[in-house]
Amino acid sequence: MKYIGLIGSILLLVACLNDKNTPLPNQTVVVDTSSSIVVPVSPVSPANTTCSPDTVYFQQTILPLITSNCAMSGCHDAISKKDGVILTDYTNIMREVKVASPASSDLYKCLNETGEDRMPPAPAAEFSLANKALVLKWIQQGAKNNSCLASAANCDTTGISFSASVFPTLKTYCTGCHSGTTPSAGIDLNSYAAVKVYAANGRLMGSINHTAGYKPMPSSTSKLGVCEISQIKAWIAEGTLNN
Repeated sequence: MKYIGLIGSILLLVACLNDKNTPLPNQTVVVDTSSSIVVPVSPVSPANTTCSPDTVYFQQTILPLITSNCAMSGCHDAISKKDGVILTDYTNIMREVKVASPASSDLYKCLNETGEDRMPPAPAAEFSLANKALVLKWIQQGAKNNSCLASAANCDTTGISFSASVFPTLKTYCTGCHSGTTPSAGIDLNSYAAVKVYAANGRLMGSINHTAGYKPMPSSTSKLGVCEISQIKAWIAEGTLNN
């Protein structure tokens, strides 16, 4: 009888392990400590991921673009929430999005306003046509909370050009603060000449690498992807050409 009881206990344990709340292999989980419920969330991209060039990823493109240009103190951060709008995270950004009518989304329309109504407001730099197109394309693709981190192995670091790789990265992650008539910390990264100065003195790589002794950028809690950092490093190694 004791063996029967032991077998029953093992079967019960197996059943519990296969309960629907048990996360799948390679799946990240968030534990709600208030209710002890395990909530599965999207798995992290595998290390050998090759990201689609036709997909606009929220976590790597839209979120840094919006937060660096729109969610600063005094504007649309969680504390200031100017005009009742917060643009610091996916849930709040989606309040300004109309998936069924992308071009009518407040998030996109405000980028195309002129004068006092344009966002970000002067003296901040205006969104480039390319970045406006990225926001619209993301909404057209369903405004998903998607993410893709390409591995260093899948990152092309040969023949990196300033215009095609380095500047677009800086436009997405940095120039929201570091441009205009009053750039943050007096650092303007909105031109080749300015970027070259900080590339030459080591401050650009020091900051994006979060190296000790340098101001971590884009912020202490956010870092450029391995591929973007590798491409900027390669561009500097190749002579910081205006190509």
